[in-house]
Amino acid sequence: MPGRRLDQVDATRPIKQAGVISTHVLLFFAPGSAGLATGALLTLLHVSRDAFFFISACMLTYAYADLSRAGLRRFYWRRFVSVGIPYLCWTAIYYADTFRSSHYGSTSKALWGIPHMLYTGYYHLYFLLVIMQFYLVFPLVLILLRRARSHHGLIAAVTVIAQFGYVGLMHWNMLPPSLSGVWAQRELPTYLIYLVGGAIIAFHLTQAHGWICRHWRLVIALTALAAAGAETVYYLAANGVTTALGSGSDPFQPSVIPFNVGAIACLYLIGVALVRPGRSRRMRAVVRSGSDNAYGVYLAQMIFINGLVWLGWKNLDNTVPWPLLCLATVVIVYLGAFALTCLLARTPLSVALTGRQRVPLMRRTSDTNMDRAERRRAGRHRISGGRRGNRDDDVRRPAQVGAGVGAAAD
Repeated sequence: MPGRRLDQVDATRPIKQAGVISTHVLLFFAPGSAGLATGALLTLLHVSRDAFFFISACMLTYAYADLSRAGLRRFYWRRFVSVGIPYLCWTAIYYADTFRSSHYGSTSKALWGIPHMLYTGYYHLYFLLVIMQFYLVFPLVLILLRRARSHHGLIAAVTVIAQFGYVGLMHWNMLPPSLSGVWAQRELPTYLIYLVGGAIIAFHLTQAHGWICRHWRLVIALTALAAAGAETVYYLAANGVTTALGSGSDPFQPSVIPFNVGAIACLYLIGVALVRPGRSRRMRAVVRSGSDNAYGVYLAQMIFINGLVWLGWKNLDNTVPWPLLCLATVVIVYLGAFALTCLLARTPLSVALTGRQRVPLMRRTSDTNMDRAERRRAGRHRISGGRRGNRDDDVRRPAQVGAGVGAAAD
């Protein structure tokens, strides 16, 4: 069925990808002497991963809130096309890209590297492994939320308690190795609060939008306070005072959860501000293009990071201050991945390599006509209790929610 595009959510996608790239750039290019500052930045930047899961779960639930048993086959096929195929293709690309540097000792080890990379996810591609796990259980989550519509608050409370308990056990090394460490970032329970929370918010999107926009000052203030708390815990651990509350090497420590939740709300506010009425045509075009190409930027980013590593880019920190070097690297990687995505989107491999439908070289519809059509549709569509089924990542009709920051939803 036809669906509606949530412009304010789409506007957050490139910001999330910039956060993911920033995390990887710091890990690859920040000097060891800047370990304390790098750890402090990474403590907050890891929220980009949690925002990815929250927004993915929210939009998936919003798009498929009316999913029935008869629609499961189509649902899973579309998930495979939009996520499974790009995952397989980019795993093959990264396998080839890193083949020489992997130094496989034998042909058998080289061949084993392919299924091993598929199972573990190359570097950042584990994001897709987690979201595919969520796809498997999504129908059950949807059934639970439908049948317990009047108990979503209780479900949210239980989820929050479970999340704090789980990451607490992980942090204090009370879980088996298969549920902690590097494996934890590839497993669905690690992100329970963001996946279930996103699904719950999808059922109450109008109310959530109204509350966040009315109380935007409070949201920002509490997020800043939570950030200060997370950084305090980090510095206490870094200076040897105590690691009981958290440590710089633990991205899943309980102390960062309040900040993550607040940062996701702030990210939504930024999206609302970017698409509010009155924005220029150029700004709307930039936001739309950034959203359309964000998935491809995520998939392709490590090609450029690996390339810069190969070129010896990190050695520039001997002459360029490392914060400026890392900032420039983020810009280079983002723009490079963006340009590559724009190119791939105009080839027959568009769906497989960018997750979006192929873009024609020349558009027949003028920007003016598109703007007029969007204004007419924006005036008609609002989020209500009923939803129409569609994909979460390729809906094409815009819909506005409320009037913007500082104003309640209608």
